[in-house]
Amino acid sequence: MKKGLITSILALTFGGLQAQPLPSAPKLVVTLTIDQLRTDYMEAFSSLYGEKGFKRLLREGKVFRQAEFPFNGTDRASAIATIYTGTTPSMNGIIAERWFNPNTLHLKNCVDDPEFMGNYTDENTSPSQLLTSTFTDELKVATQNAALVYAIAPFRDAAVLSAGHAGNGAFWLNEKTGKWCGTTYYGEYPWWISQYNDQQSPDFRIKEMEWNPLHPITSYTFLPEWRTIPFKYKFDGEKENKYRRLITSPLINDEVNRMAEDLLDKSNISKDDITDVLALTYYAGNYNHRNMQECAMEMQDTYARLDQSIANLLDILEHKVGLQNVLLCITSTGYADPDGADIGIYRIPGGEFYLNRCATLLNMYLMATYGEGQYVEGFYNQQIYLNHKLLENKQLSLAEVQEKSAEFLVQFSGVDKVHSAYRLLLGSWSPQMDRIRNGFHRHRSGDLIIEVLPGWTVMQENSNDNRVVRAAGVPAPLILLGRGIKSEIIRIPVSVDRIAPTLSSVMRIRAPNACTTTPLDF
Repeated sequence: MKKGLITSILALTFGGLQAQPLPSAPKLVVTLTIDQLRTDYMEAFSSLYGEKGFKRLLREGKVFRQAEFPFNGTDRASAIATIYTGTTPSMNGIIAERWFNPNTLHLKNCVDDPEFMGNYTDENTSPSQLLTSTFTDELKVATQNAALVYAIAPFRDAAVLSAGHAGNGAFWLNEKTGKWCGTTYYGEYPWWISQYNDQQSPDFRIKEMEWNPLHPITSYTFLPEWRTIPFKYKFDGEKENKYRRLITSPLINDEVNRMAEDLLDKSNISKDDITDVLALTYYAGNYNHRNMQECAMEMQDTYARLDQSIANLLDILEHKVGLQNVLLCITSTGYADPDGADIGIYRIPGGEFYLNRCATLLNMYLMATYGEGQYVEGFYNQQIYLNHKLLENKQLSLAEVQEKSAEFLVQFSGVDKVHSAYRLLLGSWSPQMDRIRNGFHRHRSGDLIIEVLPGWTVMQENSNDNRVVRAAGVPAPLILLGRGIKSEIIRIPVSVDRIAPTLSSVMRIRAPNACTTTPLDF
């Protein structure tokens, strides 16, 4: 009698659990990565927004106010690679947009590949340097290549890293011609983009394009005293590259939307019950990479226009697919273009740090210690690369030379810490060291990584791209919107390497092959 009663209770209990069906996977997952989007700016400029963009996301979406990148030295390429692979540069290999190549003694772009020609571009491109799978790759595997994956971005690295190894196409704007371009890596170039380039690409409209403030100047409350007249930029009228300036303005986001709408109309994406992915990238950084002191009004207007672009994208998705069939994931690249140095009247401590001078003096020191030779092979991005072949020929211990070099470099003015590759790979663990290790790849990073003191300016030898070091993190949001997503604002920080397993879980596929984090709960 008791046995029968227990069996009945168990049957009722587990039968009820099994009877609850899992929510179906969305027809379309749209990932919108907004380069340099900041939570603090998004909130501070809210008086400039309508009701259908950011405010709608905050009302209806699950908003994580602080999405953090678990490694140091974030830039656009390393951030996007982390978002899509669910792992850090130490595993996925994308340590930055560019790194020094000791074999050629030149800089290498993270998506350069001489094996594949370009469409509407002379750049040779593929995702071959991305060393792990992305969630878009896993979707292609899970559906036996039936799912469609397309990426559209203003920038080459963003498009290719988003599309992954198995995508159907990656498209970015050619900054020389104003045409949307791609790579033969992904196969035949789609007819509808060739048609778009022949009829609607930005080069047909650049003469009429003009960026003026959306609102009266009195609406922009965060302005220096000297700013009393509105800005006006006509891209076709200046000497600098017009398309490069367009790409660093908020008008590029509308161009991404136009392309996305054309793709939804003319491709087969979201036309069946198999989940597809549309990966988009917007831009929300400073205009033409100027500093914030120069562009306070422009930055506020960028967010006002970004609000409109998001509203327009939601309208496009509603009309073309139906938002009930879409999961939208919006996030940031988690960094910001550096500001210029504070002027002297504020008396904030600082100085100028020259990596080229450090490298030259280090080479002289190693020559005095070990004899004649070119010990420093190259330097870039606060990293110094040693000549491994020379050290091998001289039968010198690489670890010993790295340690001596670190001891020498740490004495320089402006240097906070110097990390040798040997210590990063084999040294003791700490939370601070873990972030540096996560951004380090043994075959692509330098032998020595230099941390410069906050407030100091890293001076570039042949460029005006001088950067002031600031230790404070950039607050970056993560927003999920779609069927089954409960509206909520989360103030506890989350790591962006959890995005890939979260989206994988939604699509009922396995996570990328180097991803060890768990999905977010929603």
